[in-house]
This record gives sequence, C-alpha cells and structure tokens, in this order.
Amino acid sequence: MIKLSVNINKIATLRNSRGGNNPNLIQLAKDVERFGADGITIHPRPDERHIRYADVYDLKKIITTEFNIEGNPREDKFVALVLDTLPHQVTLVPDTIGQLTSNHGWDTIEHQDYLKNIISIFKSKGIRVSLFVDPIARMIEGAKKAGTDRIELYTESYAKDFSLNKEKAIQPYIAAVKNATELQLGINAGHDLDMNNLSYFAKNIPDLKEVSIGHALICDAIYLGLENTIQLYKRQLK
Repeated sequence: MIKLSVNINKIATLRNSRGGNNPNLIQLAKDVERFGADGITIHPRPDERHIRYADVYDLKKIITTEFNIEGNPREDKFVALVLDTLPHQVTLVPDTIGQLTSNHGWDTIEHQDYLKNIISIFKSKGIRVSLFVDPIARMIEGAKKAGTDRIELYTESYAKDFSLNKEKAIQPYIAAVKNATELQLGINAGHDLDMNNLSYFAKNIPDLKEVSIGHALICDAIYLGLENTIQLYKRQLK
C-alpha cells in the first residue's frame, strides 16, 4: 500500500488566525491517525505562520504513525529542530524565506556538496532523508550522489496539466521513477495532488511509497468530513 501522510499546516493556519487553540492541532493530529492516515507531515517556517516550533515538540510526543518534517535546512533553527525531535523522515525543500509554498525542487548538481553534508548529518541520527526534486533525470542522479534515501517528486506540473492531457502529464514522472528505481531511491510525491488526479498518478507510478497531501485534503474535508475524506484519499491509493 502507498502511504498517505496528511499535512496539517492548514489546520495550524486556521488556529493561528484567531490566536487561541481552536482547532486543537494536537487533538486533530491524533484524530487524523485514528481516521486512517499513515503519517503526519508538517512544514514549519521561520515566521511560524502555521506550524509553530513548539508544535513540533508537542506532536513528537503523540504521533504513533510516521512523523515527517519538511523544510529548508538553510533556515535558522530548522536543523536543530529536526535533530531535537528526531522524526522518522525529514524532507528537504529549497524554499526561500517568506515563500508562500514550495514551488520547485532542488538543483542537486549546483548544491551537491551542501546536500551531501546536511544529508549525512540527519542520517547519522537515524533519520530517513527525502529530497524534493523535479522529474528531471540529472536532478535525480544528483540526489542519489548526495546520499538521500528517497526523493519526493514535485507534482505541480502533473496536477496543472492533468485536466488537459493526463497521459502527457504523467510521462515525465514515469520516466523519473524509472530512473530513480534503477538508482535504488525510494519514491515519494506531493504538491497539488487531489481527489481528481491522485488515483491516476498512483496507478501509473510503480514503487510509489508515500504521498503527502494537505491543502486539497483539508478543503475536501470541509464538505465531506475529515474521517470520510481521509478514507476517500486512501481508496485512491489502492
């Protein structure tokens, strides 16, 4: 089974908008697991506009599935935060300070030396490392040389082109996965995957281990309910 990791950033955004603790992020994370998710993903940012650093420590205490922390290791405090909390997986993304959301993968060639060093630090503590990359062969090869355990394919272009020509939209990802599999890299995916395009993606990407979904899933939950939505997304992955 492909694992579904639910990104709960949007819940933290809603909580922060009123300054209190409603919705309760920790209780919601427990419920997300109880409703069938295989993991919890968070992406703390320096401005703490959604996930706060304190949330990370609180979540670490209660998560019983898989804990995945995303972020840019060049940001102040991020490396220390990950090493303090020791999640099952850290997903490294090349966001800039203040960026609204992730919008490209690593240039694993230009940043090869840096990535090798930071990946080795996390792996020395037993943390699985995934690198956020575009579906480009040389970037996947660079990720392998950098020593990562997995890659997370950035799927915005697939989602954008899906309604126009899904067969064409999936082709770069099929090629990328073939390349990654030959290099013995684990494969995750995320960004703009939703109820409409997820099943087709999962059926056409062999050896896909995990998808991380937040925005679309939370939006669907407003209409369908959180438990029902999680189960519907899980069905798309079968």
